This record gives sequence, C-alpha cells and structure tokens, in this order.
Amino acid sequence: MSDMTRTPARTDVRALSYAAWMRGADEERTRLLRQLGGLTDDQWTAPTDCHGWSVRDIVAHLAGAAASTAALRELLRQAYLARRLGKHGDLVDRMNQVQVDERAAFSRSDLVADLDRQSQRGLAARRRLPGALRAVPLPFGPPLGTRPLGYLMGRIYTRDAWMHRIDISRATGSPLELAAQHDGALVEDVVAEWVSLHGAPYDLVLTGEAGGSWRSNAGEPSLTMDAVEFVRTMSGRASGDGLLARGVPF
Repeated sequence: MSDMTRTPARTDVRALSYAAWMRGADEERTRLLRQLGGLTDDQWTAPTDCHGWSVRDIVAHLAGAAASTAALRELLRQAYLARRLGKHGDLVDRMNQVQVDERAAFSRSDLVADLDRQSQRGLAARRRLPGALRAVPLPFGPPLGTRPLGYLMGRIYTRDAWMHRIDISRATGSPLELAAQHDGALVEDVVAEWVSLHGAPYDLVLTGEAGGSWRSNAGEPSLTMDAVEFVRTMSGRASGDGLLARGVPF
C-alpha cells in the first residue's frame, strides 16, 4: 500500500498520500475483523490501555466513529449528543463516549457486524471526498487544532483503527499481525509527522517487522526502539522524554 520504498538509514521521510491512507484503512478493517474473530468471551471484556475501556468498548467506538464518517447528519448528531454530556473532557472524548454508550446493549456478534457495516460505509464516503473539500481547514479542538478535513478523514481515522488493533492485541495477548509493506508504511508516516514537529536533528532506528532507519545527520543513531513502542509513545499510550517528549495526533 505504500507510496514509498523503505530502505535502511534513509535521510528522506515521506508521508502517505490520501489514496494510500484509504488503502491502509481498508486493510485495517480486514485485519481488525480477523483479530476479533479469534477472541474469547473473556478477552472481549479485557481492560485496555485506553483508560476505562474494554476491548468491547474499543470496538463500539470504532463502529460509531466509522458511522460518523459515513454521513454528515450522523456526525452532527453525535456532536450534538456529546455537547449535552457537559463540558468534562474535550468534544472528541465525549463523542467517543456517545459511540460506546449507544452500543452498550449490542451482542458481541451484532457489534462486530455493525463494525463491519459501518467501516465499509465510512470508507466509501471517505474515498468519495473531493480534493477541494479535503483541503478545507476546520477547527477540531485539542489535540488536533485546525487541520484540513482530509487530515482527519485520511490520517487520523486510519491511525485510530491501527492503534486500537495494537491496544486489543496488548489487552488480550493475541498475536499482532504486522507486515513491512502495510504497517511499515504507517510507521513511516508517523515518523514523517514527528520529524516535521520536533524540529531537531534525528537519528532514528525502529526495530521489528514494521521498523526502519532514518537520519538527518552523521554519526551513531541517537534513538533505537521497537517500532510499535515508538508509535505507542507518539500516541501518548506510553511516556517519553527527549526526542520522544512530543508526540503526534492519533
């Protein structure tokens, strides 16, 4: 799915195109459904790195988020209900809670079916967005701030699904499906945004199936870590200091 060729010790770090994000989102949908199909009932209720959420809650959130991308009316409805929850937390957090609460009574099979259906609908709508509309800047509030609509529909929603697949793997002890072509491209996109934000010289080596090596100056790498742990740190799920002190939106 990648728009780039990843080689060791690269000096260029390239972000994904919108079309590549859509291919990545479709692959994440397939992998997530495959992952969920292998879980037991006990694993379904396991707590995750997302505070207060079980695996089931993550699935409910992903289904609701996908529904909000499929139709503007649904997005506005969720935002309206989120505002009625009060001012605790930001609007995105309250919308996430609406998504979870509305699916609390779903059976496991119904929730997975809803995730599959909403993900397909949402992806189709995201693919149809014309370039001019994707470029429109919108205020999303913290942590996103003002970003083009395409940033949310392409990068953020795909990253969100990807990171939640990692969350589920960690919570359940189930294998995390990784491949250099797919996950490596997603990791490099995180690196590209990280490089653009922190503004300091970097020598980065990420290990594992999704890893790679990038550097902006000569010498030994100043940071070496597992690729999945790097993205967990960038998302705020793990703490970091030094070059890792500033994450990127997820």
